[in-house]
Amino acid sequence: MAEHDSDREDREPEEKGVPFDEEAAWAAIVAGFGDEPPDPPGTKPFKRVEDLALLEKDTNDDDSGEQQRSPARPLGSSISFAPGVGPRDYAAPEASEDDFDEDDEGHFVPPEPPPLPAADTTAKFAWLGVVGGPVLLLLAVLLGWDMTWWLATLGIGGFLGGFTTLVVRMRTDDEDGDDPGRGAVV
Repeated sequence: MAEHDSDREDREPEEKGVPFDEEAAWAAIVAGFGDEPPDPPGTKPFKRVEDLALLEKDTNDDDSGEQQRSPARPLGSSISFAPGVGPRDYAAPEASEDDFDEDDEGHFVPPEPPPLPAADTTAKFAWLGVVGGPVLLLLAVLLGWDMTWWLATLGIGGFLGGFTTLVVRMRTDDEDGDDPGRGAVV
């Protein structure tokens, strides 16, 4: 404990019996408000924005003569575009058949996709159970119906039965099921 207290003797004046003068500290802060603190020794101050293009002057400390030099070249400019003329308004020209050589085949036009297979009656009723069962239970809760045994059986049983029917009827599309581990076949 003695080592811990000896460390703090020089930092906290209250423990040595000297009260901290808070008013003097605030007065010093207010008096220094707005003043830029001095640079640490050995540092080179920043150049002014106007002097950035000039290479012969190292720091801003040298204000003797108060010569106002114009920069050797402008620091930058503001490029403004008229409406509809900017770089984001560029549009690529439309491709035409004249753009291709005799070696090119032309534009790729994908073939028409095959029509969706017609759903059979079993699949339709299975989807009706999967979607209709939870919707029926949700309507019963929202409309305040009594949850009778037949309503619960119809909602839960319809969902489970429809889901099971859809899973069992899924196709595996495994035409080469005899040797699945052969890898890529050329």
